[in-house]
Amino acid sequence: MQMPQSPSPILVTGASGYVAGWIVHELLKAGNTVHATVRNLDDETKISPLRSMAENLPGELRLFSADLLQPGSFGEAMQNCKIIFHTASPFRLAVEDPQRDLIAPAVDGTRHLLEEVSKHESVKTVILTSSCAAIYGDNQDLQNTEKGVFDESCWNTSSSLGHQPYSYSKTMAERTAWEIAKSQASWRLVTINPSLVLGPAINPHATSESFHIMEQLGGGQMQAGVPDLEIGIVDVRDVAQAHIAAAFNQNAQGRYLTSGHDFSFLKVANILRAEFGDSYPFPRRTLPKWVAWLFGPLFDRALTRDYIRKNISYPFRADNTKAVNELGVSFRSAQESIREMMQQMIDSQRIKKSP
Repeated sequence: MQMPQSPSPILVTGASGYVAGWIVHELLKAGNTVHATVRNLDDETKISPLRSMAENLPGELRLFSADLLQPGSFGEAMQNCKIIFHTASPFRLAVEDPQRDLIAPAVDGTRHLLEEVSKHESVKTVILTSSCAAIYGDNQDLQNTEKGVFDESCWNTSSSLGHQPYSYSKTMAERTAWEIAKSQASWRLVTINPSLVLGPAINPHATSESFHIMEQLGGGQMQAGVPDLEIGIVDVRDVAQAHIAAAFNQNAQGRYLTSGHDFSFLKVANILRAEFGDSYPFPRRTLPKWVAWLFGPLFDRALTRDYIRKNISYPFRADNTKAVNELGVSFRSAQESIREMMQQMIDSQRIKKSP
């Protein structure tokens, strides 16, 4: 798609994040002025990649400090902006305090951002990075869908603070956003709901949970085998494309499930082996469900027995028709996303060859 240019600055929150980095890249590439917020302007590990990227692109990058938990924090960065991309939200599965580490930043952060939006007459469009986690909580939820697939009409009703708290945080944040959006008429809200995001990052040291999963696949933690888990995957650049298309297409409305492929952990591992050979301890088989149930919680706190019971050996099916037809998203192959992500991780020494 031809990247549009806005006469006014465009705000991207959480600009050092995985998805946000590519949104900023594409906006700058088209010559836009981007107001990019980060939590700490002194964190060079997150700021430097953004600055380096901006030096080679025609647009202008302006950095601002903002905190999701501080009301009014985004006011300065929002000045004169017509379009806002709200991507800032944590993606971590294993946390000490789900309420503090997931729910509060996601829900309160979304509320604070949108309350600030309503104070700025210039803002006409808000694109919220939600998640497939707000569409479904567990793979077994597929049994309760009307069409036998997850689509934009589905809402996650099975997650809670005690079960799948990350998914619960994304669900509550998106519901909060829609409640606020429907209470006013000065700006429109669109949500992008991606599945597991893969592909290279603007910052090779990105900390998204996606990289943790790839580190487990390539670093030996899953060498004995992977759980029989089906997921949706999508390239980070395609997710960025969906955000931008939704922002500049005035007919875009509602939610957009953005998932390129129905996949499994074993398929990911098989692609990795085909691309990089046996120099890395990629898993070769699927573990029986009873083995995952017995040992999973010992190796990964996110793999609770309740999660295993409701997800392992259940199919995943997602319908991306709306994103394709209305946003014009053309999804990259899974092979391209997986190969380029792992190559970046190898080049940056995040994954090393077996001795």
